Amino acid sequence: MDLERAKQVCRGFPGATQDIKWTNVLAFCVGGRMFALCGAEAHSTRGMSFKVDAERFLELTDRPGIRPAPYLARAKWVYIASPDALDDGEMAALLHRSYSLIFARLTKKLQRDIGESAT
Repeated sequence: MDLERAKQVCRGFPGATQDIKWTNVLAFCVGGRMFALCGAEAHSTRGMSFKVDAERFLELTDRPGIRPAPYLARAKWVYIASPDALDDGEMAALLHRSYSLIFARLTKKLQRDIGESAT
């Protein structure tokens, strides 16, 4: 999946916001917590990082084009360096899972508020 399509997927999640962190990183957040990161430049050649399930971390990082995310690997984040590393369906599913993992750690009230604003 190309980076622009991945950004569109992230923007489509309920309550998802985006902002610039560390001067050149586009962060996708839910409830103020990051679930995906990529380069902020319009035509960035940087890949995308996001959280994965602990049991999938080693499996994914063994694949070509996917490696542990710098600074976030200890929290089970992966870095997709190559757009060909995952097909569109798998990338969309992993982004949704990242969103879900972060959403689940929000307070119940915040989860309800986001759910209500999405409808």
